[in-house]
Amino acid sequence: MIWENPEWFLALLALPVLAFIQWWYGKNRRMPSMVFSRSSTLSGVQSGWRVYGFFGMLGIQYIALMLIIIALARPQNENVRVEQNVEGIDIVLVIDISSSMLAEDMQPNRFIAVREVAKDFVRRRIHDRIGLVVFARESITLVPPTLDHRLVQNQLELMDMGIVRDGTAIGMGVATAVNRLRDSEAENRVIVLLTDGENNAGEIDPITSSQMAAAMGIRLYTIGASTGAETAPYPIDDPVFGRRYYNIRVEIDEQMLTEMAHNTGGRYFRARDNRELEQVYREIDTLETSVIDEIIYRDRVDRYSLFLFPGVSLLLLGFILDKTLFRTEI
Repeated sequence: MIWENPEWFLALLALPVLAFIQWWYGKNRRMPSMVFSRSSTLSGVQSGWRVYGFFGMLGIQYIALMLIIIALARPQNENVRVEQNVEGIDIVLVIDISSSMLAEDMQPNRFIAVREVAKDFVRRRIHDRIGLVVFARESITLVPPTLDHRLVQNQLELMDMGIVRDGTAIGMGVATAVNRLRDSEAENRVIVLLTDGENNAGEIDPITSSQMAAAMGIRLYTIGASTGAETAPYPIDDPVFGRRYYNIRVEIDEQMLTEMAHNTGGRYFRARDNRELEQVYREIDTLETSVIDEIIYRDRVDRYSLFLFPGVSLLLLGFILDKTLFRTEI
């Protein structure tokens, strides 16, 4: 409920003043009197129902005035109806699932860290169609661009590193994503590529794949995910000695990833740990915003009658009682 004329609430401050004036006037005015020789004669007389009724009548009158003042403040119910015209973005996440993603310079490892951050990214993109492409030596589409974000989340959860042969075909991953976005009618089309290594496989060169994206008006964001050190711990499960670790070299071609992003008007990011990885995806989230046009309709309905009619009725009742049942003048 809202109030069209809230300044009327200041009038409520006058009610205590009015009550004081009425009390003072009643206390000091001259009343008809009778003389008794002994006041003890009246000590056994108790106050009757008319006395309590008189004060109840005064209470009714003040409640009536309060309700009338509230009615003058003009209470209203406001119904808001919002129409949205949402223009979403088509996004394809391209994720490296080569064996090096098991390195544990991120916790618990690169693969799981990327998966969880990607799920959070999908969760925030409510109005966008999102697809998922994974690559190692080959690339495959797990989910074409869709508004079924639950499907994308499920595929991220089920994503397995053994579904394609080991290797790092960055160009093939991007080319597959470009092919998925080729027929998209969305005004903005975006590819988010994450890798932890250098390109060493595939028939399409990474730079060529970025040029393909640029030719189709697709923006490419590239992410290099690995520690800033020269090596990273990599687990080996030995059937005899159990799990042991050895250090693998960190080999990210940052110059190539930067050029790929620059070719399409995108950006390159380096994520060295879990916190930086989360920040990268959140920054991309802010860079690529959906366009939402809102038309807001406000319908207001006056509700003063809920207070005015009871207030007038109580005021009239108090006036009638004052002039009849609880009349004090002779």
